[in-house]
Amino acid sequence: MRLHLALPLALLLAAPSAMGATYQVGPTRTHTTLDALFAAVDLGGGDVVEVDGGVSYAGGVLVPQADGGSAGNPVVIRGLRVGGARPQISGGVNTVQFELSDHVVLEGFEITGGSSRCVFVHAHDIILRDLLIRDCPQMGILSADQDSGSLTLENSEIRTSGSSTSRHALYIQSDEIAHPGAEFRMRCNYVHSGTGGNLLKSRHERSEIHYNWFQGAAYHELELIGPDENTQQPGWTVDLVREDQDVVGNVIVHSNPGFGAVIRVGGDGTGESRGRVRFANNTIAVTSGQDATVFRIFEGIQAVESHNNVLFAPNGGTLRIERTVEAAWTNGRQVGGSNNWVQSGATYLPAEWAGTLQGASPGFANPAAFNFMPTAGSPLLDAANPAPQPIPGYAVPNTTFPPTLHPMRASACTPRIAAGALDIGALERNADALFADGFEG
Repeated sequence: MRLHLALPLALLLAAPSAMGATYQVGPTRTHTTLDALFAAVDLGGGDVVEVDGGVSYAGGVLVPQADGGSAGNPVVIRGLRVGGARPQISGGVNTVQFELSDHVVLEGFEITGGSSRCVFVHAHDIILRDLLIRDCPQMGILSADQDSGSLTLENSEIRTSGSSTSRHALYIQSDEIAHPGAEFRMRCNYVHSGTGGNLLKSRHERSEIHYNWFQGAAYHELELIGPDENTQQPGWTVDLVREDQDVVGNVIVHSNPGFGAVIRVGGDGTGESRGRVRFANNTIAVTSGQDATVFRIFEGIQAVESHNNVLFAPNGGTLRIERTVEAAWTNGRQVGGSNNWVQSGATYLPAEWAGTLQGASPGFANPAAFNFMPTAGSPLLDAANPAPQPIPGYAVPNTTFPPTLHPMRASACTPRIAAGALDIGALERNADALFADGFEG
């Protein structure tokens, strides 16, 4: 078990790196565009590129491979706000593309309008931070199944992206041969208002999905599966690596009345994880007013465990907690869980769950305004399992517990401070209700 203590964004932005050169880009600078800088300068580890805000730059930016960059010593490409406005990169087929450009941080930009992808990653050790990615008619962010490795996405807003059933706001994959052991880390993001596909589809070797706010997918809010079986990657097989996911402290709001499932795990008909997935201290709200499935368990899954989650439908409709008619268990059914709060009338509760609480209302401050903070007298208060145990023999490695941050609808997080024992769900009520106002709007 890992205890993550997140640093504030300001400290992250100020984190030191090896000394390098600083280059400036803007209408009055020597280099007026990123492409002009990349053509003139071979960037190396520790270099910083600062781009003036309040300006729109043409998309189709290709980030070149950096010489000498390494883990902990990346190239940093930073947008500087001017009058509160970020630099905008707009248009192109791929608005911003990382092509074997390992060890790069991109932060502080607005990215929009790429006809295929707003951000296209086929590189390793990429950090995407403090970004607004919007109005992407196909993919918001796509990391390819070739050349992609570890990817971090934090403190960013991704909205109004995706198309049809197969173009997603976030479509995250990794190359398990070129970059074995790679991780996808996603924290403190606001992903919402999908225009197609899923808000997050992850085929990555390992996904750590912590303290995010997901709201309003066209299909699933989360789809956590395995690599595409049709890949042409030499040496790839479905049993090469087991794909695991750790999903902690998220708010997940399903609002589409035309599609009745929130989360799919295991496979999607073209690939399967044969892995383990763990859900802890999430708040899952189905606001569509229609019947909906929470966990759609598909082919090629090994184990599913759930602890301290809230599952409710404030606007009516019956929750089906799990759907297993499509499940194909790799080692027989392996399900576990504890201390979940489930709305009365829900069906198909896993028999393996212990300490389940049920009732008409979880006692939230204002669910109609998406304020899911527990109020005084809520059945969630102090009711979480303080030491949830994995399914024997099927633990997800290196899990995060207890949760230390609150997700917010502002691509940010605030500290989660318990005023006693841990509460069930993604949000913790403390004595002075310090953060209550931050969840409405």
